[in-house]
Amino acid sequence: MTAERYNARESEPRWQATWDQKAIFASKNDDPRPKYYVLEMFPYPSGRIHIGHVRNYTLGDVLARFMRARGFNVLHPMGWDAFGLPAENAAIERKVAPKAWTYDNIAAMKKQLRSIGLSLDWSREFATCDPSYYKHQQKMFLDMLGAGLAEREKRKLNWDPVDMTVLANEQVIDGRGWRSGAVVEQREMSQWVFKITKYSQELLEALDGLDRWPDKVRLMQRNWIGRSEGLLIRFALDAATTPAGETELKIFTTRPDTLFGAKFMAISADHPLAQAAAAKNPKLAEFIADIKKIGTAQSIIDTAEKQGFDTGIKAVHPFDPSWKLPVYVANFVLMEYGTGAIFGCPAHDQRDLDFVNKYNLGNVPVVCPEGQDPKTFVITDVAYDGDGRMINSRFLDGMTIDAAKEEVAKRLESELRGNAPVGERQVNFRLRDWGISRQRYWGCPIPVIHCPKCDVVPVPDDQLPVTLPEDVSFDKPGNALDHHPTWKHVSCPKCGGKAVRETDTMDTFVDSSWYFARFTDPWNETAPTTPAVANRMMPVDQYIGGVEHAILHLLYSRFFTRAMKATGHIDMSEPFAGMFTQGMVVHETYQKADGSWVTPAEVKIEVGGNGRRAVLLATGEDVEIGPIEKMSKSKKNTVDPDDIIASYGADVARWFMLSDSPPDRDVIWERRAGAGCRTLRAAAVAAGERIGRNRQGGAGGPAGNVRTRGAGAAQGGPWRARQGVVRDRAAAFQRLPRPYPRIRQCAGRGAGQG
Repeated sequence: MTAERYNARESEPRWQATWDQKAIFASKNDDPRPKYYVLEMFPYPSGRIHIGHVRNYTLGDVLARFMRARGFNVLHPMGWDAFGLPAENAAIERKVAPKAWTYDNIAAMKKQLRSIGLSLDWSREFATCDPSYYKHQQKMFLDMLGAGLAEREKRKLNWDPVDMTVLANEQVIDGRGWRSGAVVEQREMSQWVFKITKYSQELLEALDGLDRWPDKVRLMQRNWIGRSEGLLIRFALDAATTPAGETELKIFTTRPDTLFGAKFMAISADHPLAQAAAAKNPKLAEFIADIKKIGTAQSIIDTAEKQGFDTGIKAVHPFDPSWKLPVYVANFVLMEYGTGAIFGCPAHDQRDLDFVNKYNLGNVPVVCPEGQDPKTFVITDVAYDGDGRMINSRFLDGMTIDAAKEEVAKRLESELRGNAPVGERQVNFRLRDWGISRQRYWGCPIPVIHCPKCDVVPVPDDQLPVTLPEDVSFDKPGNALDHHPTWKHVSCPKCGGKAVRETDTMDTFVDSSWYFARFTDPWNETAPTTPAVANRMMPVDQYIGGVEHAILHLLYSRFFTRAMKATGHIDMSEPFAGMFTQGMVVHETYQKADGSWVTPAEVKIEVGGNGRRAVLLATGEDVEIGPIEKMSKSKKNTVDPDDIIASYGADVARWFMLSDSPPDRDVIWERRAGAGCRTLRAAAVAAGERIGRNRQGGAGGPAGNVRTRGAGAAQGGPWRARQGVVRDRAAAFQRLPRPYPRIRQCAGRGAGQG
């Protein structure tokens, strides 16, 4: 039997059209059966999907079909995360309107997705750039503003003076703007923020109940929230060395036990004490300007060379008035964390040790490992951060770390300076409020108006949505909304005077932080959700997406759901009962001699006595075979599913995604693997034909003589072929050692069956 007995090009489009006509994958909100909500992270419409997308959506497709077969009312929708910077870049580079570019891409990608034959409910489709979607987002912003969950505050931001825009930390490369190449400045600007910190403790504690989330994802969120218990210590400043008006330096520390190992204090460049000192010290002011050029990203600061400037200011040790500690301005201390100041104990912190070794400040170990002789225990290049007993610490000597922390806290809590204790126990969180302002055109407008008389005025509900103007120009640097001649100029809703709209737009993470709730009733034109429906269909029973979204997207969605609950749009706190992070589809990279990347479709692989060799199909020139990496458009190592579907059919593409590797592990795409799955499908077709003949008593007869089911059904094999594929696919799933049992397990638990 040959693989061509089943004509995928003819059969798959025909069956997909039948599914659409009969709406067999549409979910009804009034269906009395138990619900099951499966959702893959919706895509950004960048133009084309690649085979990596197919894996993500195939996993959800299998689960949706499985739960539908079990009798559940399955909600499996699809939409588009459609706002974002790429559309604006396209407008600048290709002179194409962001809206037109986005909707053209949506049309192309939707056509691709439909050809894959996924069991999606397309009746609920929307794009986040649709005014019918973001008008509800604007309404919720105003609700959150009224509830104290949104406010305006000043923040230090990365400013590109050439493009005249704020840059995300990831857009600052070696201190320069990623596009303009200009040296980035740090500017203090007013920004809109969501008060996610009001839920810090709740977001942390609730992770314990998310037992169907991967442990690694929950750990990543715990670390990002970053709860720490410690002591706020008020260090007195030596008046003889300190600028007028400055008397103390507050520092939060989780290691008060190491106070007797302190060698220096370090403050942020933005700390008021640093600013006061710089006002009288030009060299310090120059140093501060230089270190601000690296941007505000913690990841950049952590890897940058440690730099400091001795201000000449001295801080007094809280247990010894004669012990003075130098105060440095350092490039690794951020004002946004703690109090913007630290004390350095280099023997027990690697960052501090690197710093003192550079500036020859020395170190004194104060924690000695068990079994080590304190007299011979020294620290040189590697800090010790383990357990042990206190040494070189006066009244703390011999104590455990925990006992020493408690003793220091008791003593400093009981010592008063002025009317306040020198030390105070505190709980701090690493999590910071979510800044949502973006100086971009292609995003959801923030629905507020700035009036010289009335200050910030919410846009009235009956004037929503505030829509984006389409007649914009990108000829000037900066935000196109700022340059528009009329859009921002309005009358104040309160006093009627001249006012201007907010020209910042919302972070696109906002758009994706509630879309799952909108899918429950996207036809509601008057409210973001229909609470009765949302409360019945939510939470998402199984959410599927990449681990790269394990922190921000999931954390913001958890916050936003709580904000929706606080403002009456939903009655639950957690949006996703189950979370699954699929492995990536990876592929070799191919690079020409000039450094440019080429796609796998442009390359021919030859195998000879010297191993594998890649040549460019068009010219025959040698191409360097690079490492296997995640598929990305920048390195062009993507595989277009259209090519695979044209050659083998959609079933083969989906089958390979399920059979070649456990779904939580990376899978290497190889074209020959598609051929192998095609052979398996051919066997399934043959099995279906045999089953059909046996049921009709026609074993051994010609395939064309077996009647398909149903009165008056046409002669031939389409029904038998389809049934054979389905049956053999189910049998293949049962044989898989890991993925299918895991899918069954999570599906059962998600439906309250396991």
